[in-house]
Amino acid sequence: MAGQKQPSQKRLQIDKSNSRVVVTIAIAAFLSVFSLMAARALWSQQSFQNRVIKEKGKAVKQLKDNVAATKTLVNSYNDFTSLPANVLGGNPNGTGEKDGDNGKIVLDALPSKYDFPALTTSLEKILSGGGYKIESITGLDDEVNQQNTASPTPQPIEMPFQMTVSGNYASIQSLIGTLEHSIRPFQIQKIEFSGGNADLHITISAKTFYQPEKSLTITTKEIK
Repeated sequence: MAGQKQPSQKRLQIDKSNSRVVVTIAIAAFLSVFSLMAARALWSQQSFQNRVIKEKGKAVKQLKDNVAATKTLVNSYNDFTSLPANVLGGNPNGTGEKDGDNGKIVLDALPSKYDFPALTTSLEKILSGGGYKIESITGLDDEVNQQNTASPTPQPIEMPFQMTVSGNYASIQSLIGTLEHSIRPFQIQKIEFSGGNADLHITISAKTFYQPEKSLTITTKEIK
């Protein structure tokens, strides 16, 4: 319109300069925020990588320690089983009652698996060898509940049983000593006697033990 006043050239230049300043400030602010966010992400990634490297270093050290310990264990086991006489004074290569290498003797003394029938067989062998008349060997066969008991820190587990044998007074008197000389540990809890000197009956409530296998598991760890 003819009566409308047109903006001056100076005003137009000022507006244009202001626009450039606003755009420059916006770009600078964007770059600053982007740089801060990128720096934070890089710092977080670097911290994470440092934690990963630290944990890997620990794992490598543990593996080296385990390898060294394994070699020491193998050497100790070989020394233990290669003795000229076993812990019972028998022949490591023989087949007699006290013969056998120390590794087998230890496993017989404290088995790694629950096996109640094997326990009764062992008791029958001990008692028959001592000349005792076996009347009964009883106990709870808990094999189902004792499965998969391997643990990183295994502990002995009780195996209770009860047996009744008979014999003359002299033989019954030496029964406890016979059990004490067994390579398998027996813990007697209760003893009952009946009968006379010529035909004496003894009922023993006792328990022995087995120790589950030690489990060796490889685990993973999440680094956050």
